[in-house]
Amino acid sequence: MMLDWLWGFVGGLMIGGAAAVYLLFNGRVMGASGIIGGLMDRSGWGNSAERLVFLAGLIGVPYLLSLLIGGETHLTGNWLVIVLAGLLVGIGTRLANGCTSGHGVCGISRLSLRGIVATLIYLLAGGLTMVLLRHLIGVI
Repeated sequence: MMLDWLWGFVGGLMIGGAAAVYLLFNGRVMGASGIIGGLMDRSGWGNSAERLVFLAGLIGVPYLLSLLIGGETHLTGNWLVIVLAGLLVGIGTRLANGCTSGHGVCGISRLSLRGIVATLIYLLAGGLTMVLLRHLIGVI
């Protein structure tokens, strides 16, 4: 239990530090859905190299750390659940105009009412989803 808490703390420091550096050097909030969305709808192609490097780090660093340190994931092996979860997260970030990094990390740290409300709503939705799908239905 203590090691889990420590890894969560270190991960939180890394995410918060990355958000602070991104804001300091770019003057923009580090919202992953906005970074990806700008590539998808071509509104962010002016700084596409920066966006692609960010996404490569977002995917590559955890992978490299898992190779160096080792580790396991608790991701389900049910591909239908994974695909549906990804689609629902994508729809939710579009509806909320942001994601956990934009609203949760950057929004709350700037005392944004919109970020605080969005974070509370998606945490509640995630908790209810886990109760329903894991504990009541047993899908995940």
